[in-house]
Amino acid sequence: MNVDLERLSLEELKELQKNLASAIESYKSRQLKEARAALEEKARELGVSIDEVFADKVRKKKAKAKYRHPENASLTWSGRGRQPKWFIELTSSGMAEEKLLVY
Repeated sequence: MNVDLERLSLEELKELQKNLASAIESYKSRQLKEARAALEEKARELGVSIDEVFADKVRKKKAKAKYRHPENASLTWSGRGRQPKWFIELTSSGMAEEKLLVY
């Protein structure tokens, strides 16, 4: 496929870029879907599940504590996800987040 890019306007080039990005993502998605199906089939043939095959590779690392309760060191928060109740209570009562940081 040959497209004379020199003849296209900026808007046409941007539209082409957007369409290309969408086509690339769609292609990647189809390839992953096919690979996943093939792997699941092979795992079934072997009598195991995909989760079992990759279980040791998928373990999530626990995020380090970024914040700690000043009076109860067992209460920590990584700064990710939903704020814990203790964090909300302390910051709502006027304590600065910086005072809760773990160094």
